[in-house]
Amino acid sequence: MKFLTSGKVKDLYDVDEASILFKFSDRVSAYDVKFKQGIPKKGEVLCKFAEFWFNELSVPNHFVKRQSDTEIVVKKMQMLPIECVVRGYFYGSLVSRWKKGEVSVPEGSDTTLAAKLPEPIFDPTTKSEHDIPINKSKALEMNLVTEGQYSWLEKTSIDIYKKMAKVADDAGFILADLKLEFGLLDGNITLGDSIGPDEYRLWPKDTFEVGKIQEAYDKQLLRDWLTANGYHKQFDDDRDAGKEPVAPLIPEDIISKMTRRYVTAYEKLAGNSL
Repeated sequence: MKFLTSGKVKDLYDVDEASILFKFSDRVSAYDVKFKQGIPKKGEVLCKFAEFWFNELSVPNHFVKRQSDTEIVVKKMQMLPIECVVRGYFYGSLVSRWKKGEVSVPEGSDTTLAAKLPEPIFDPTTKSEHDIPINKSKALEMNLVTEGQYSWLEKTSIDIYKKMAKVADDAGFILADLKLEFGLLDGNITLGDSIGPDEYRLWPKDTFEVGKIQEAYDKQLLRDWLTANGYHKQFDDDRDAGKEPVAPLIPEDIISKMTRRYVTAYEKLAGNSL
């Protein structure tokens, strides 16, 4: 197989003219900064979560098969240059952007931290090194998608979020938000990339409390540690100064906690032991 490229987490290999192989690693990144340390078991969890969700969802997708504990084969397709984000709770970057007047929330929304929104909202971004939030008019102005494609992506992404949120709820979790990617396969919009804890926020229901930082069973655990210790601000200050941010060392207790939570989330949602 021919090596194609490396992303933040996956390495891609050419299988044949119709398919490619995703090899999931234990690499981790946060706030668009890549860390030298890995999170043990992360690659296996991401791989098996991708298999689980692609099989669970009824939307056409590019998944072919799981090749190993860390590899899946998928169909090649032309990816659409838009990341489809769905938010079900008032949390994350939505809060700061709402406070700045950059984004609206449904009428009657409770704007307490971590409050559930009356209805999930579609909040897409560009697909780049540093994703930029966009709306429908901006997506059309930038020629990212057609009006018909945007409407389809909005409805389908929210439908997928609701389906996944139900699966999470049955397993004792809250799916706070979700990022999906789609592409064109034989002229049809098709769900692609992968779906796992790097693409959503997952909170345990038994510790959920509106108004506080939630217990994260996803990558948010690392983001919260970075923010609490001033690294997020340092990353932004470095970029403003034209410098490349330098990743700090992640404490061992954060690494082991992330591994445990990734594994627990998979085993509870998928009903399989790792």
